[in-house]
Amino acid sequence: MAAQIIDGKAIAAKVRGRIGSTVSTLKEQGITPGLAVVLVGDDPASRVYVGMKKKMCIELGMYSADHELPASTTEAELLALIGQLNADTRVHGILVQLPLPDHIDTDKVLEAISPDKDADGFHPYNVGRLMIGKPTFQPCTPYGVMVMLDEIGYDLKGKEVVVVGRSNIVGKPVALMCLSRHATVTICHSRTKDLPDVVRRADVVIAAVGKAEMVKGDWIKPGAVVIDVGINRVGEKKLVGDVEYAAAAERASAITPVPGGVGPMTIAMLLQNTLESAQRAATR
Repeated sequence: MAAQIIDGKAIAAKVRGRIGSTVSTLKEQGITPGLAVVLVGDDPASRVYVGMKKKMCIELGMYSADHELPASTTEAELLALIGQLNADTRVHGILVQLPLPDHIDTDKVLEAISPDKDADGFHPYNVGRLMIGKPTFQPCTPYGVMVMLDEIGYDLKGKEVVVVGRSNIVGKPVALMCLSRHATVTICHSRTKDLPDVVRRADVVIAAVGKAEMVKGDWIKPGAVVIDVGINRVGEKKLVGDVEYAAAAERASAITPVPGGVGPMTIAMLLQNTLESAQRAATR
């Protein structure tokens, strides 16, 4: 039996549809959710990503504030801009596009963003709230993974989840989210002993290690769900995930493709976070 393909594009479109309906309702109450995106430098991939965010904001009727700064921007100048955005009542979510130039301290910048406008969910305050099971902003990619599991009707309760990758952006937060759904969670990394055997135990494999096809198809337990967060360029044009897709799809019950899987969910959940922030601001 072929694995169910978890279509991230279709699920993201459904999320955006729900967001658009809620934005319309809020605007009738005089509230327009607003997202500010700050881009420092001229990284081509970042520029494309920022352009997509702006386009989707406008399509959903949200306020979009874009700040494109030269690579020579000083840390003090960037922090001053963040201070202005923190004070701007039109802005409910702030995202500083990473990576930043080497002369700017990324941690200092992320911590300067108001926790009430931290649309990426990276501020230590919001990480702490996630840790204790009372999240405010959830990191966008892990949030998207959980929505995908919901969309296919998968209940994590009592299931064994193996997360391959321990980054602060995906691996650690998605493990906490699965734990909050009563899964038993193992976080693996490059130094995990007998990694293939650990993965073979999993009812759900979440691969977020950033290495092309590192998780082999024969590591997947028959019937497991595979969520591939990785996106790696191989050669000139080919994009592959962290999982050996074709072989894994023969064993899994459901699997995300690359591209078209988790990727589209990240922007959708950024907009969802911004919407939730606007809703909270309306009740304060």
